[in-house]
Amino acid sequence: MAKGKKKVEVIHLVCEETGDHNYTLRRKTGGEKLKLKKYSPRLRKHTLHLEKKK
Repeated sequence: MAKGKKKVEVIHLVCEETGDHNYTLRRKTGGEKLKLKKYSPRLRKHTLHLEKKK
């Protein structure tokens, strides 16, 4: 018997200050929304990025 596939969702990380979609991630479904400090090329500094589904 074949095992079932794991559910994976595609999410985008959006810069809180500029609203740009700078990063794309794949992760398992469920869990809390991500809040990460990532580099924003437009501002040339690290800013808070929030998870948003597309």
